[in-house]
Formats: sequence, structure tokens, C-alpha cells
Amino acid sequence: MLRSLVVLLTGVGYSVYMWPRFLTLWVVAVSLVVLGCSSSPVRIPEALQPQIDPNLTFTEVLTSPGSYRGRLMLLGGEILKAKRLKEGTQVELLQLPLNKDQEPTTDLTQSQGRMLVLHQASLDPATLMQGMLVTFVGEVSGAIIEKIDEADYRYPTLTVKHWYVWPPATVNGWRSGPFYGVYGGMGAGGGSRGSGGFRIGF
Repeated sequence: MLRSLVVLLTGVGYSVYMWPRFLTLWVVAVSLVVLGCSSSPVRIPEALQPQIDPNLTFTEVLTSPGSYRGRLMLLGGEILKAKRLKEGTQVELLQLPLNKDQEPTTDLTQSQGRMLVLHQASLDPATLMQGMLVTFVGEVSGAIIEKIDEADYRYPTLTVKHWYVWPPATVNGWRSGPFYGVYGGMGAGGGSRGSGGFRIGF
């Protein structure tokens, strides 16, 4: 009777003794699918992960950037503008909180402020378009005072250690490729958070 039940459930004439093995393989397969779907495409290098301070917040750095010089943190934001410097490429970002997939929110009202991040590579500012969302690991380097319109603003400054540009969302909120990234490469991705963005490590 038990054998008949197994055949009915699986549609295959498996031996009753093979059922535990089949069940184990099925659980493993489902687990792999779940992990694959939930993992973030940002993919921070393993060597870099232990160096990131998960308790350090952008608000703390904004308040006293000099106190956290040399500390690494994971941040997200929207690109406002970019320009080339002798040391690399400076990108002005509007800080945005990250969700469970390390993706910045699109609700700009949740921003805590602005920051300036430095790429130690000479990137073409035309490829860092306003409105792009990025997630990055940055090392706090201090602060600099610049103008926002006619008012002085103290920007926390960070040096990029790892950088991921999110592909643009479609009308339905899904992300898909191909998407051209900061180095002029091309990738493809799909789903609500597709892997069509670009990762850069320094």
C-alpha cells in the first residue's frame, strides 16, 4: 500500500526505499533555487566582507566624518553628477537606504544627505548618468566643504573599494538587460532585481 502511495505521489515507480533519497535531493534542489533567487547581485568579495563595519551608519559619518576615517562601510545612493580629477573620478551621490538585496530605495525622501566618492580610476563622467542607482563599499576618508547652490555643505568623502551599478528598472519595476555600465561593457539580467548591473573592485 505504501508503495502504491509513493507511485501515486511521484508518478514514478520508485521503490519505497528510494523515497528518502528522492526527498533529500528535492529539498537540496529547492534550497539552491531559493538561495539563488535571494542572493544580492552586488557580490562583495569575500576578502572585503570582514572589513566592513555593519554597525556604522551614514548619519554618524555625516555628523563626524573625521572620527571614522579609514573605516569601511556599505552604502547606496543615486548619482547626481560626476567629474574627473587628477586622482580619479569624483561622483556626487544622494545617499539612499539599502533593502535586503542591498539595492537602494527609490524613495528620495529617505535620504540622509549627500556624499562624494572617489574612484581611483579615470572614468568617463558621461557613463555615470544622473539618476543611476549604485551600491558600493567605501572607505571613509574625511570631508570637504563645497557649495550647493549658494550654501556651504560639508560632504563626507569616501574612496571606492567595490562598486555596483544597478540596471535601470522597466515600467513594471523589473530590471532587465542589456545595460551599459561605467566601463562601457555590456551585461544582461532579468527579474525584479536582475544581474545586469556592473561590479567594479579596486
